[in-house]
Amino acid sequence: MLKRVAVLSDVHGVLPALEAVLDEPEVRAADRVVLTGDIAAGPQPARVLDLLTSLGDRIAWISGNADRELVEYRRGLRDGIPDPIAPWAAGQLRADHLEHLSGLPRSLCLPLQGLGKVFFCHATPRDDEEVVLVDSRLDRWREVFGELPGDVRTVVLGHTHMPFVRLAHGRLVVNPGSVGMPYGRTGAHWALLGPGVELRTTQFDIDAAIAQVTRDSSYPDIGQWADYFLRARATDADALAAFGPRDGRTDTA
Repeated sequence: MLKRVAVLSDVHGVLPALEAVLDEPEVRAADRVVLTGDIAAGPQPARVLDLLTSLGDRIAWISGNADRELVEYRRGLRDGIPDPIAPWAAGQLRADHLEHLSGLPRSLCLPLQGLGKVFFCHATPRDDEEVVLVDSRLDRWREVFGELPGDVRTVVLGHTHMPFVRLAHGRLVVNPGSVGMPYGRTGAHWALLGPGVELRTTQFDIDAAIAQVTRDSSYPDIGQWADYFLRARATDADALAAFGPRDGRTDTA
């Protein structure tokens, strides 16, 4: 049984944010680092994937919808991707990157001290694009958890880029937030699991990171992209207003 797991979600191809989190002492000391999807769709996709694969078996990978979309786009299985940077990012990937991303599982279970059997996924256990939020109604949680085994008491997911911990029908639900595209406040957000749950934020030099990303990436609108996402221009209220209708609620006020 594992003692400590660091969870990194929604890196979105932002190398300086990823490097800052990987340099945290608790991350370096963790038994495993779990990536809960949306790893490469961003300004530095190849460098992010190369760094993570160099860490070997310490990294446990899960595919997100953005990872799946990169592969589908490059293989001609879709004509476009809603995220404007994603088609560009897909074009930066080598054949080995595509092969790796295409083989990633959609979920993972690990036994963790203090938390029991922990289920990791990207969005929900049944779908990589569904939305659940900290204030999603309990009926919604019952619906998306309907096929989970009864012995799963902790679920870790990402997708919405906003950190939270809550109970839903006796299960602990953890969203570590986003490493590379935070909503609501700056910094690289992640979680440390075992024996409890700690939501962490790694602060790094935002100005230097924007300069590095802008210098390194050939994405045409990289300056604007980096300023918007690394400075967390989207508030948590903005994100909740955008995501709220997608969790099935009828009252979004």
